[in-house]
Amino acid sequence: MFSSLLLFLLPVVLVSASSSQRDDATINGFVAVTPAVPASTYLPTTNNPSSSCFPAIGFKKPSHVPNSIEGWWCDPSTEYAFVGFSYEITACQSLFQLQEEFADIRNTFHSRYVRLYGACDRHGFYDDIITAAWDNSLGVHALVWFGFDGNDEWISRRDSLFRTLHSNPRAKFVTRGIQFGSEPLFDLVLPPDELAAQVWAAKKNLSNLSIPVTVSELAYGYQERGGAQDVLDAIDFINIHMLPFFTKSGSTGDRAWPLVLNDLNWFIEHGRGKKMYFDENGWPSVTSDSVQPNNPYAVASISSERAYYDLLDQHCVDLKNVVGGGVGWFAHIYSDDQEPGYGIYDASGKLKFSFSPRTSC
Repeated sequence: MFSSLLLFLLPVVLVSASSSQRDDATINGFVAVTPAVPASTYLPTTNNPSSSCFPAIGFKKPSHVPNSIEGWWCDPSTEYAFVGFSYEITACQSLFQLQEEFADIRNTFHSRYVRLYGACDRHGFYDDIITAAWDNSLGVHALVWFGFDGNDEWISRRDSLFRTLHSNPRAKFVTRGIQFGSEPLFDLVLPPDELAAQVWAAKKNLSNLSIPVTVSELAYGYQERGGAQDVLDAIDFINIHMLPFFTKSGSTGDRAWPLVLNDLNWFIEHGRGKKMYFDENGWPSVTSDSVQPNNPYAVASISSERAYYDLLDQHCVDLKNVVGGGVGWFAHIYSDDQEPGYGIYDASGKLKFSFSPRTSC
């Protein structure tokens, strides 16, 4: 994803404003464009937002897999604010490491989900993900990884994942959704009509498991393909890449809200009231060969990374009130040894800053 972003200067229309003017304008603009559309019902849900549903904080996991998925998942309207981490799996972590880090993700940060990033083609790896997620009461946004090489390995990855989803009895109880990604529209992996067809086919394949399907994508990925409304119509919920550091107007993390709002409002306008998540979402603490700004004044620093997440916390109520049941956001990514500069932990396993975002407001 990051290397491909360097090939383009993402267009953002933004009116300059002082800090106080910017806050007032964004709140007013946000309310004005939010349509009165009922919350999405893309998953079997319960109306109880308490700890009696999975994967709410405080949920008491049963000792055995339930007989039915009915009433298992929390209502999407309770899944706003911080929901968890993107988690890079290219290292093909052992089950022991998955258990250790998923426990940390759940217990230290009160996460409800992990969103997988990258690919591990080891046989049985997603079974290990399911085991670690079940044992630690975490839901999973699983991923069919296309990569950046333009090959067709994603087909075998898709088929392998689907076989596991059908064969593992715990799979449907921890897999919140399947993503096609990362950024297949932006990277021109498939044209929109073919990508939409893949989504529809996956939904049919997984219909008896009640596992919804989405695409993990930038707003600009849709926009540069004419809006790709056929893809937006096909997906069950919207997973949004929110990476304001790369925009032409990127500066510091504390000034990113207008950039966030610019993309969010586009999805509000075109998403037909579907539930939304910021899945690949963050601000880097350092640059690298594959992480370079499109604005020379964009600052990569630990303070900007922290300020970006603090900014999302400050706008918790705004995100909660978005059509479709509010916006839940992931932190990209769990550790710098997974994606340099984006981790909450540095490469040596130490927290880069205090991180205790709100899970409700």
